Amino acid sequence: MKTPTAKKTEIPTKPINRNGFAFRARRDWQRNWELYVIIIPVLMYFILFQYKPMYGALIAFKNYKPALGFLGSPWVGLDNFTRFFTSPFFGRLVRNTLLLSFELLLFGFPAPIILALLINEVHHKGFKKSVQTLTYLPHFISLIVVVGMITDFSMTSGLFNDIIVFFGGERSPLLQNPALYRTIYVLSDIWQQVGWGSIIYLSALSGVDAQLYDAASIDGAGRFQKLLHVTLPGIMPTIITMLILRIGSLMSIGYEKTILLYNPSTYDTADIISSYVYRVGLLEQGWSYSTAIGLFNSVINLILLVLANKLSKKLADTSLW
Repeated sequence: MKTPTAKKTEIPTKPINRNGFAFRARRDWQRNWELYVIIIPVLMYFILFQYKPMYGALIAFKNYKPALGFLGSPWVGLDNFTRFFTSPFFGRLVRNTLLLSFELLLFGFPAPIILALLINEVHHKGFKKSVQTLTYLPHFISLIVVVGMITDFSMTSGLFNDIIVFFGGERSPLLQNPALYRTIYVLSDIWQQVGWGSIIYLSALSGVDAQLYDAASIDGAGRFQKLLHVTLPGIMPTIITMLILRIGSLMSIGYEKTILLYNPSTYDTADIISSYVYRVGLLEQGWSYSTAIGLFNSVINLILLVLANKLSKKLADTSLW
């Protein structure tokens, strides 16, 4: 006689959602885990040196005292910002920073693009590599050495005055002249950075389809027409992206070169926000006040970046996000 067997009850299993975020994330990790491991040091760098220090911005709203710490220092609200906005130096600092930034943007930003276009037109490999090497070298010279060269060349008996006398001018201490300070700053910055800045545009130029040049030649386009209708449109997304980033750091001129070049006779045109922060924060130990100024500077940069990105997306359909 057969004994009845117990009927197995099947437990329904939840179907795998292959379109879900968790499944796709797990599958992507299995396929590209090496790339995620490589990016860990970069993430650690930004977390430790970019995001973690943002906690220190808290002292902009306090009268910071090292003995009391960030949280123990007395709260002063917006007093540090009000002090800066009502300072007699506020107008001069903002004006000098904006003027110097705009001159660097107006003359310094196109310079590496023009150099990259010129190098791209050279077909002699030896000459091309020589020009690239010579233009890259100033980027690797220490800023102290660069400023020392500028100071020596700008002296009354220096090279720049020799050139001025050759063309019929008179000798004068150039770095003591407030009207010439920004010109010397911008030209020396272009000389130091133009070769290094051209690298990214040369890379973009190498990605332009050669067939477009052949098609333009068939249509009878000359070299200049190819430049306007093939080369520039091909690298325009790169140019716009770099311009947005440059506008986003418009107010962030480093203090190092400024404090090495300026002197009391050129304060009216040379003193900028970052050099003022250096003097107030490190030399006078006004930590809360200098932090408030730096925070104001960062907020302005953020606003400029967002506006530039939105305008670029609207006009050129190219943006960072």
